Amino acid sequence: MRGTPTDARSVAALGALMLAAFSYLTVETLPVGLLPVIAADLGVSLSAVGMLVTGYGLTVAIFSLPLTRLLRGVPRRHLITGLLLIFVVSTAGTVVTGGYPVLLAGRVVTALSQSVFWAVAAPAAAALFAPRMRGRAVAAVFGGSSLAPVLGVPAATWLGQQAGWRIAFLAVAGLALLATAGVALLLPTSSPGDGHAAVGSEPDPRAFRLLMVVVALTITGVFTAYTYLTPFLTEVAGFATGSVGFLLMLYGVAGLGGVAVAGYLSDRAPRTSVLLPVGLLAVISLGLWLAAHHQAAVIVLVALWGFALPQVPSAFQSRVLVIAPGATDMASAMLSSAFNLGIAGGAALGGALLPHGGIRGDYLAGGLLVAVAFVVLAFFSRPTKPAPGRESTTPQAPARDRKKAPARDRNEAVTRGPREAVTRHPKDAAPAAPTAGATPDRGTALPPVTGVEKDVPGESRRPRP
Repeated sequence: MRGTPTDARSVAALGALMLAAFSYLTVETLPVGLLPVIAADLGVSLSAVGMLVTGYGLTVAIFSLPLTRLLRGVPRRHLITGLLLIFVVSTAGTVVTGGYPVLLAGRVVTALSQSVFWAVAAPAAAALFAPRMRGRAVAAVFGGSSLAPVLGVPAATWLGQQAGWRIAFLAVAGLALLATAGVALLLPTSSPGDGHAAVGSEPDPRAFRLLMVVVALTITGVFTAYTYLTPFLTEVAGFATGSVGFLLMLYGVAGLGGVAVAGYLSDRAPRTSVLLPVGLLAVISLGLWLAAHHQAAVIVLVALWGFALPQVPSAFQSRVLVIAPGATDMASAMLSSAFNLGIAGGAALGGALLPHGGIRGDYLAGGLLVAVAFVVLAFFSRPTKPAPGRESTTPQAPARDRKKAPARDRNEAVTRGPREAVTRHPKDAAPAAPTAGATPDRGTALPPVTGVEKDVPGESRRPRP
């Protein structure tokens, strides 16, 4: 990206994808901030409004893979433009025209479009730039989603409280409409099978399966604890209710730094990029369990949590683009499903454990799950030998293959043919003078030889290199 027209267009297209990711995650979690407002306006319970979020996440988890498979032949520009149009129409239409059943149905339709968006957005972003910038391009898209809890949800929540929840949803739909225009105008019309990001650059089915297991364990463990972060802060750590907003803002701001680090490491140290956040998340969850009554420690750990968690989708998505055993769209859909199933499973596990170990017990259970994920990743993933100044992801050739050097590089006889042979011994060989009339190849240094080939009909009598 050096300012050429093509690069400027790629950067602008990446910005449109970031805005789309920001809009999707904002609209997904916005009901959490407007629970009482929506419940009062529609005359339903708080748990019914909560289903707007739970049902949304389950829809993404269940339908990501089949819908991506169904639509995998559609060019990415057309596909993402269509997905965003569905987002705009379903969000704007349902909040204006109906009550709770229509709103729930519209949320499901929006979630269906999001289930495919997460599968194709990262490969589309990576394809805009050279392979060496893949990690940073993917991190930029997830940076857009990381801004949602920091800016999107608080701003839309404030707007909903002032002007009504319907206006807040319409505002997010307006942002999605801007993203739609950007994608339609700027994203290249390429076939899903074109470009370096269409398939895994170093396919490894074993590593891919391992990655899916680690994602499921990590996200289940994280959300066993994270689902109950607010009551943990107020009921266990003893913070005032008014302080929770500040702590969540600190969490979100730290997440921006985490996404930047994930993009940097994904391009330079890919194995470290996935080990680091998982290890940090295990330490943080167990640390919060141990230091629950020490507010200073809790503040630091919450900020570190915000730094580590956003690295997981970004770094793991970058790895998927490398080790995907087939099309990266399908592999990304599997990653999205594993991630969302982990969210739902973690929330359910935390709720089931709550009567037995309390909120603090959820942090112990979640931390142990993430620790298991780290052990699996550390001991069963294969480290590779880094190239100078950069960690490589290319597996090394077996030792028996590396020993087979070309014959010209060994101090042994080199067989030229049935009637000619040259034996090299570089240490004691003296160069032979070329036969009269022979013309050596220009610019080619003849290696030292111990003999001159015999007469071969139709060939020069010069020494063979």
